[in-house]
Parts: sequence; C-alpha cells; structure tokens
Amino acid sequence: MGDLAIKIHEVSKMFRLNVERHSTLKERVVRIGRRPPIEEFWALRDIDFEVESGHTVGLIGHNGSGKSTLLKCIGGILRPTKGQIRSRGRIASLLEVGAGFHPDLTGRENIYLNASILGFSRKDTEARFDDIVAFAGLERFIDQQVKRYSSGMYMRLGFSVATSVDPEILLVDEVLAVGDEAFQRKCLDRILGFQRDGRTIVFVTHAADQVRQICDRAVVLDKGKLVTWGTPSEGVRTFRELLYGFGDDDGADGAVTAGDRRERVRIRAVQVEYPDPDRPFIRNGEPLNIHVGYEALEPVDDAVFVIALHSVDGHVVFGQNTWGLGERLPTLRGSGEVTFRVESTHMLEGTYPLTVGIHEKESGAILDWREQYEHVDVINLEENHAWGVADLEATVDLTKLNSR
Repeated sequence: MGDLAIKIHEVSKMFRLNVERHSTLKERVVRIGRRPPIEEFWALRDIDFEVESGHTVGLIGHNGSGKSTLLKCIGGILRPTKGQIRSRGRIASLLEVGAGFHPDLTGRENIYLNASILGFSRKDTEARFDDIVAFAGLERFIDQQVKRYSSGMYMRLGFSVATSVDPEILLVDEVLAVGDEAFQRKCLDRILGFQRDGRTIVFVTHAADQVRQICDRAVVLDKGKLVTWGTPSEGVRTFRELLYGFGDDDGADGAVTAGDRRERVRIRAVQVEYPDPDRPFIRNGEPLNIHVGYEALEPVDDAVFVIALHSVDGHVVFGQNTWGLGERLPTLRGSGEVTFRVESTHMLEGTYPLTVGIHEKESGAILDWREQYEHVDVINLEENHAWGVADLEATVDLTKLNSR
C-alpha cells in the first residue's frame, strides 16, 4: 500500500429490512410460518478513496448519509457487501464511546477489560492506568460500578481508554463533543497531539468548521454515495450546499439533491471591491464593498441576502444580512445586484474567506449559496504587535503600578 494507511475500493453495504409490522397478537399468529417481506437498503454504494498515512480525514454529510456505516466498515465492525477495505497499522475505534463496558464491573475493571480487547497486556495497561484515570477525571469514582456513572462520566472514561492505546489509525464517530466544554477541549488537544505524532485519523462530525480546522481532506456522503473527496474547504462548501440549499423534503432519507430542486434564483457573480483599484487588499480601517450579482429565474418574494467572513481555520469572524440591516427587499425579478458596504474594516492582517447566500425570510429555505468562493485580503502596513482577527483600540494604564 506504499504510504497509504487506508484504501477503500468500490465499497457498498446493504442491509435487509423487515418491512412487515404486526400490531396485534392475531396478526402475528396468522402469519406464523410465512416468510416476511424483506426490503434491501443500500447504506453505501461504490465508495472509493484512499487515506495517506499521517493525514486527518473528516467524513461529513446529513443524518442517514452513511458516515457511521462507512466508519464501522473501516474499523472491521461491519463487513462490506461489495468491495474491499485495506488498512495498515493498529486501529483504535471510538465509534460508540464506552461500547464494550460491562455495567456491573467497576471503572478500574473495565479499563483492564477494554485495554485487553484492544491488544494491550496487563503490564502495558498498568503503565497507562493512572494517566487514563486522570485524563477522564474519575479518580474518586474509579472503583464504582460504571452503571452508577452519569452519561458524561461513562463517555469520558471510554474516550480516555480508547485514545491511550497508541493507535496508528484512529477512527472517531461524533465523540469530540463528549462531556463539558473543558473536557471537549482536552479531547481536541489529544486529537491534535495524534496529528503531531503523524497518526492517521478518520472522524465523523456535523461540525463543518471543525473539519476545516483540523483536517487535511474531507469526504462528503449523500444517500450513501460519495459526493466530494477533496480539500476541507471544498468538502464543507459541498456539505453546506447540500444541507442548506436543498431542504428537508422529497428525499427518501430526508435529503434532496441538487437535481431534485427547482432553481428559483442563482448567484451569478461575487466581487470584492477594494478602495484602491490598483491594489487587491484593504488596510486596517478602510471601507470595503461586496457586490452580489443575482438572476431570478422566477419572481422571488421575501429574499434575504447574506454575507460572512471566516478566519482561515473556518470560524465566522463577521456575518450580516439585508434583513439585519433593516432592508426588506422587493420581489426579485430578472437580474440585479446587491451591494454590502462595510464602512470601516478593523481586522488584523490575513486572508478571510467570504461566503455569500440568499434565503427566504419566513421559511429559512436557502435559495442559493456560495461557500468561501471569494476572499478578502487585509494587510497592515504599520507595525502591529496584536494577534487574532479583530483590531480593537486598546491602551494600558500604569498610574497605579506598584502603588501598594
């Protein structure tokens, strides 16, 4: 496999669903001996991509798109109906945090049990035991039966055990959100530590900005099919266009693809206008215009135009829309343009990806969306020792220094 950690080749997974439901005992008795009707459900179809060693890949998609099923196939929990998955290195799976814990055993006993399942000897587990307990923050409760744990304690211990076994490949399914905010930070720090150590990570998440923040590549699934395999920005853009742009109706599993939607208005062009046409950037404090050209394919009432600037790691720095600015737009007809004017841009030096969109005010339905297709460049020519994204006017008062 060369430098590949995971190779997924034309993988499909089918489940057989019993579509007959018996509501009464009489119905059950009448149908004894009859073979119930079975429906084939394909959770995955012809998934094909590769993960290089040391890379972090985010799996994103709406509920029911096949993300968790694919992760379980990679981890060997499910076997593909068709296709082949090959991996190289020890795999640790955080698919269901705490899965495999015995409720009648204590936290201590479950640590040894789970570590042995993951291939560790008792001596190896003893060497890691204190760190596992300390990371989970369960020193006072480690000799209590886990059935007496709260759900948060249960998840914290499960995460701590699974990430303490030095895996070459880590599979994570929506567990970066376990516990309180402080523990979530610890979870993310541990994941980032794995990245620095060159481990391969594949994780499922609904937090699209998190994909941009820590991933090298992104996989977008829709109705069990691979939609996008590319950069995090490409993946997040596709995911949001699917999630926001095509509603919650018509699809068999709640999603509607681009081909199912009747297009009513489209964004034709996005232009960032800097104050000096000879330089493609703004300086701190200068104004900025953002032009959004559109074409209405039919009359559209109640439209709201949206803009958002992001930091390079995906967090929203600034967002605004025409409704929030006090403008209720007339019915859109034919072609036109909406211009957002930012009177003074107080941001520190950097490149800020720009998202624009159009949605309906009452229903919230997205009419069109362009996720980070353009960007705004800010350059501070004067020396500035501040850091972050916002440039706030700050001073310091030393008149009471050493006054006591």
